Amino acid sequence: MRELKDMSVLVTGGGSGIGAGIARYLAGRGARVTISGRRQEKIQAVANSIGPACLGIAGDVTVDADRHRMLEAAIAHGGKLDALVNNAANMYRQAVGEYTEALLKEAFDTNVISAMMLSSIAVPHLEKTQGSIVFIGSTHTRRAFPGASPYATTKAAVEGLTRVMAAELGRKLIRVGCILPGAVSTELNLRAGLFTAPQATERYAAVAPLHALGRIGTETEIAEAVEYLIRAEWVTGVALEVDGGIALGVSQF
Repeated sequence: MRELKDMSVLVTGGGSGIGAGIARYLAGRGARVTISGRRQEKIQAVANSIGPACLGIAGDVTVDADRHRMLEAAIAHGGKLDALVNNAANMYRQAVGEYTEALLKEAFDTNVISAMMLSSIAVPHLEKTQGSIVFIGSTHTRRAFPGASPYATTKAAVEGLTRVMAAELGRKLIRVGCILPGAVSTELNLRAGLFTAPQATERYAAVAPLHALGRIGTETEIAEAVEYLIRAEWVTGVALEVDGGIALGVSQF
């Protein structure tokens, strides 16, 4: 496996939750990490808490100029680009009978198209390092939760994208993988305005028994899987379930 030390990694959506956890974990193991996100204060707070190994840059992945800026910042910070972690996403919920075209387009723009475009401009830099692209998918492609079809459909698209991109970029020795997390406590639902903080806590407690291991996951456990995909030199095109067994459909009676 490749050494993580001195790798240059760009993590989008790094201002909180899984993105911040990935950045903290990788930087703690010697990588030079650049995190991006729309909220300057959040991004800077995370970068400051990690230390000099982490650079924070404010930017919106749906904006072309911002995508170029965050990529350029990562290359300047790390001297190259070894890995891109496409983590930035929003949660979108809407009942089937209440679909609005505007929301569906926004969901795909934020969760799919922006990651595709950022990956595209990263290719020349990743080819130089024989690097990797990691997408953060979701267990929503394994378990159906009513009302979540806009979000689940974007994550299914990311999962399909992983395989095609891996097949196409293999000749450039760029590896592509996807992590499918189970429930992990993040700000995603709060930021989307779907739950209050107390409601989110109750929801995570309720969903814990759906996991075969009886609990929700942690940011570090997702970061460990990201590290594996970044370092593993003969692994590409995979969708790795890191979900505590929620996809098994087990019920804890």
